[in-house]
Amino acid sequence: MHYFLSVVALFGLFAFPLSVFAQDLALKRVMLSSGGLGYFEYEATVDGDATLRLTVSLEQVDDVLKSLVVYDDKGGVGGLSLPGREPLVQAFKDLPFDQDSLGSPADLLSTLKGAQVTVGGARAITGRIVSVQKETVALNDGKATTERTRVTLLTDRGLQQFILEEAENLQFADAALREKVGNALLAIQNNRAKDARTIELSARGQGQRTVRVAYVVEVPVWKASYRLTLPADPTAAHSALQGWATVENLSGQDWRDVELTLVSGRPVAFRQALYEAYYVKRPEVPIEVAGRLMPGVDRGGVEAQDRLKAEPPPPPPPAPAPYRPQQERGAAAAAMAPPPAGAAAADQFEATDAATQVVFRFPRSVSVANGRTLSIPIIDRQVPVQRLALYQAETAPRNPLAAIRLTNDGDSGLPAGLITLYERDKAGYVAYVGDARLSGFPVGETRLLAYALDEKIVIERDAAQTDRIATGTIAQGALRLSRIVRQTVTYRVKGPAKEPRQLVVVQRRLPGWTLVKPDPQSSGKGGVELSEGNYRITFQLPGGEQTQTFEVVQEQTRQQELRLVNGSADQIRVYARAREFDAKTREALTRILQLQAAVSDAQRKVTQADAERQQIVQEQARLRDNLARVPANSDLQRRYLATLDKQETDLEAIAKRRADAEKGVEAAREALRAYVAQLG
Repeated sequence: MHYFLSVVALFGLFAFPLSVFAQDLALKRVMLSSGGLGYFEYEATVDGDATLRLTVSLEQVDDVLKSLVVYDDKGGVGGLSLPGREPLVQAFKDLPFDQDSLGSPADLLSTLKGAQVTVGGARAITGRIVSVQKETVALNDGKATTERTRVTLLTDRGLQQFILEEAENLQFADAALREKVGNALLAIQNNRAKDARTIELSARGQGQRTVRVAYVVEVPVWKASYRLTLPADPTAAHSALQGWATVENLSGQDWRDVELTLVSGRPVAFRQALYEAYYVKRPEVPIEVAGRLMPGVDRGGVEAQDRLKAEPPPPPPPAPAPYRPQQERGAAAAAMAPPPAGAAAADQFEATDAATQVVFRFPRSVSVANGRTLSIPIIDRQVPVQRLALYQAETAPRNPLAAIRLTNDGDSGLPAGLITLYERDKAGYVAYVGDARLSGFPVGETRLLAYALDEKIVIERDAAQTDRIATGTIAQGALRLSRIVRQTVTYRVKGPAKEPRQLVVVQRRLPGWTLVKPDPQSSGKGGVELSEGNYRITFQLPGGEQTQTFEVVQEQTRQQELRLVNGSADQIRVYARAREFDAKTREALTRILQLQAAVSDAQRKVTQADAERQQIVQEQARLRDNLARVPANSDLQRRYLATLDKQETDLEAIAKRRADAEKGVEAAREALRAYVAQLG
């Protein structure tokens, strides 16, 4: 078998609504994807060469050109053709008249001035059209008027006129012009369905055979919904689950006895405007005129023949793989294969898991009229279910939600959908209890589905945070601390008096923190789970009205470093008293405090000397100002000079004392640095 792909694609896009009508083709298979894609496959029996036609809506042409595939087991495909995107525009492009000119004979003749025509009737005229004029004339009674068209022709006998409405016939003398008018009218007729295009596929081969044509289009998404009936016994391990698929046929054609397959998956799909005309913009080259010559610089070259010898020849193209019948349709088409003989008679899909999707095959042919909706069962069996209470503080801060833990122990995954939950009482009556949302459900996984508020359980929730020192070591002149920040959420739960419950608490997981209570390692299977950035922690409520208390504790260890030489004495004093540190570390910190105190005492001496010097300098400024105002050689002048002399002596003493104090500061700091350095 040979196959033809107009564009290599099996799952592309379709635009909704679909309007594809097959001529000489019968719709046999329909595959619908939960991603909004539809695969449609047609069949036709042909003998020898044949032409197959598909009429598609204008919006569908891009996707049909993208995904159309033809299978011919005893022949090949000659190609396909279809009118341009604007066939009428193209049809009138080279004509001497436009589409509006065909609105009336008068409009056409006005456009074709100069054309030679022959007018038949009681007065035959042959000539070229000069003018076409509308005129209004009164009827016989003079009370009414009518419009008519007067045409002037240039004949051998001069200008002659006739009334167009009174002419029995009018013929264009030019056969080519007659053909152009006829072709234009035919184009208008063929384009009455302005939003449709007819694709013609040519099949080439000999003998009678079956040709299949398929494509992928956008269709309404099929929806899954479920019904779960909980048994009267709350401890029962299984419940009855029914799943239904809702399908809309909005394709513009009836589905008669088609093989229906539903696919749950998310294929990568693209759309491309293949039906649009694109032009490459060419650079404009100016007209060459004589000008100054400026030869380029030659940088040498290599003989072309030598270049070919130096380069290895390109590798030959790979041989085509031998065709095998099982490759006929590919993965998606294989899913459309008819059910094997002896399939179950129940109207339920056969579900199988593929690599990236779940495939549901209906065991018998399906008929759905255009515009109608079909709902078909896809699952009907017992599934493992466990009842529980699910607490989500952001959803309901005081009460948990009634929920179930559902396990998929089947052979295939289930698509996402809503679940309607019913509950059977001890008398056998069934009541509605709520709805839940089911996400995509692979085999072997579990889902927690909340469907109602459980007001029999009351929960109070408190949160607190503490910060404590864990360890501390001195190394490389710094005190390195480990602090433990602990967040504790306390749950006080009052459960039903006579009904035991399993309570699952959803607690936000803090990034970078560790869950220490309850211990994930010792809580057992299902005790602590991770789900989308949250912990799901299970607690058991044995029953009874007494209040139970549960704690969820998360911790984070934070590292801190304090430089001891220049560190704050207040901080070091706090750490020197911290019982979390060993005695050796506390003693070292105490000694550092003493050395820091020595540095501070020495620094105070320097500060005191600076203060005394500043005081004398200010006093000298006052005395010098007074000296400028007192008489020379006066007693007051001599007194001021004596005071200034004494102050200069004091300044010299202060300077010496300050220098000694600075040496003391440096010695104290060196003692501190040396002690810290020897600590490690």
